Amino acid sequence: MSSPRALPRFHRRRCPPPAAVSACCPFGSSSPTGGAMSPPKVSTLTRRAAFLFTLLTLSVLMLYTATDSTRFPSASSAFVRIFPSYLNYTPPPDPMEHLEETLRNASMGNKTVILTTLNDAWASTNSVVDLFLKSFMLGEGTHWLLDHLVIIALDEKAYSRCQVIHKHCFSLVTEDADFQQEAYFMTPNYLKMMWRRIDFLRSVLELGYSFVFTDIDIMWFRDPFQRFFPDADFQIACDHFVGSPDDLHNFPNGGFNYVKSNNRSIAFYKFWYDSHETYPGYHDQDVLNKIKFDPFISDIGLKIRFLNTAYFGGLCEPSKDLNLVCTMHANCCFGMDSKLHDLKIMLQDWRAFTYLPPDLKNESVISWRVPQNCSLSSLRRFDSPPEEVIVEQEEEQEEEN
Repeated sequence: MSSPRALPRFHRRRCPPPAAVSACCPFGSSSPTGGAMSPPKVSTLTRRAAFLFTLLTLSVLMLYTATDSTRFPSASSAFVRIFPSYLNYTPPPDPMEHLEETLRNASMGNKTVILTTLNDAWASTNSVVDLFLKSFMLGEGTHWLLDHLVIIALDEKAYSRCQVIHKHCFSLVTEDADFQQEAYFMTPNYLKMMWRRIDFLRSVLELGYSFVFTDIDIMWFRDPFQRFFPDADFQIACDHFVGSPDDLHNFPNGGFNYVKSNNRSIAFYKFWYDSHETYPGYHDQDVLNKIKFDPFISDIGLKIRFLNTAYFGGLCEPSKDLNLVCTMHANCCFGMDSKLHDLKIMLQDWRAFTYLPPDLKNESVISWRVPQNCSLSSLRRFDSPPEEVIVEQEEEQEEEN
C-alpha cells in the first residue's frame, strides 16, 4: 500500500469566508469544533494600541500648541517636528487692520496720507503709473511725498506691480467687479469704480486719516500743501475755475482733492455716496455738482473750497504759468494712448522749464504744448454724462461769461 500522499499545505485563514461567518464565527459564539473562539494575535492588539496612543498624543499636542505654546514649549516643538508646514501657515489678514497698518506706515505726522488708485490697465511697464511716479522725482520739493503715497490696487495684477515699484500698497479687490480693464468714461464699470472709490475714501476718514486723493494721470510738479486752505474741510480741483474758491458754481473735478478727517467730512462722504441712488446713472462728479447746493451741506457746517486752476490745472483748463503750477491733470481726455502721449509731452515741457536759468523762468518763455491728442471734443465722442447735465453746465458757463 502506497504511502499516503502528502496533502498540500495552505495558510490558514484568519477568518472564514463570508458565507460561513454567520454560521461558524458569530461574535461571542463557539468555534466549529465547539471550542471557544481564539483571541486575536498579540501583534494586532499591539498595533491597535500604538495607533490609539499616537492619535491621542497628537491630539493633546495640538491642543496644547493652540492654547498656550509659551507654557508648553516642548509640546509646541514636537508638533512642529511632526507637522513642519505649520510654521508656514499665516492666517489671512483682516482687511481693515491691513488698511490701518498701511496708512499708519505712510502717514505724515498729522495723520495725512496721499492716495491714488491703480488697475491693471494703467499698471503695465512704461504706462501711466510710471509717469505718475516720475513726476514726483522731477518736481520741485515733491520727492519726499512719495514716502506718504499709498497706491490702492483694484485687482491682483495691479497689486503685484505696485509691490515692485512702490513701498506702500493696499489691495482693494472687489469680488463682484472686474476693474482690470480700462474703464471708459460713463460705462457701467466706470461708474462702479468711481462709487467704490467714494465709499473707500469714507472708510479712510473714519479711521482718522486725512488724505490728498489724486488720480494717477495727474503730474505732481510742486508741493501742493503750500496752496491748500488751512480752514477747509473739503477742497477740490476744478475743470473750470470761475475766480473765487468759495463760489459753489465752480466746476469741480473729483480726481484731486484734500479732505480733513472730522465728523463733518465723514457725514459728507456718507451723504455723497448715498446720493448715487438719488441720481442713478450719474458719476460722482456730477452728483457732487448736484449736492453741493443741498441744505445738508450747510447744516453739517462743511467748509468747501475750490482750488484755482492756476495752481491745480488740467487739460480742460491748463495752468498758464509754470512758475506757479503744482499739479496738471490729463482730464478732458479719452483713451490710454491719448493720455500717455500728452502726459509724456507734459513731462518734457516741465523738464525743459526746470533747465532754464532763473531770469528766463520768470519771463515764462515756455508754455505747455498740450493738449494735443487729448481734447474735450474727443471725450464727448463716446459715452458722456446725461445730456441735461452737459446743457446745464454750458448754460451756466455762458451766463457767467
